[in-house]
Amino acid sequence: MAGTGTSVAAPARAAATYNKECGTGCTQVNQVPIPGRGTVFLTYNAATGKNCVVTKRNSLSGSRLWVGSWIQRNADLSGPVHLDAKGKCVDWGGEIDGYVVARYKTNCGTLAPAGQQTR
Repeated sequence: MAGTGTSVAAPARAAATYNKECGTGCTQVNQVPIPGRGTVFLTYNAATGKNCVVTKRNSLSGSRLWVGSWIQRNADLSGPVHLDAKGKCVDWGGEIDGYVVARYKTNCGTLAPAGQQTR
């Protein structure tokens, strides 16, 4: 038995990138991937002392999915997406279509280099 065929790789999905969605003065200080779906970005504004979190999909095309973000000061029960946490640890995360990622007690007054995860 003989046969011929062609193997075609699935198109690569571009990774989500932070594009200043949190506004002027906010610098990306951390990120966590949501495997195969997108990335959650943590930012910090040194002038205001506030953090911001944004969750972005790898692709804007395709079906509509639930996308969410959250942040809180470590040890608080809840908090807004923008948060005054200068010199404090933060808990943060995001969700895309029921797939949730989170990081706890991170960025405790220090900045992780852009693109580097911290645990």
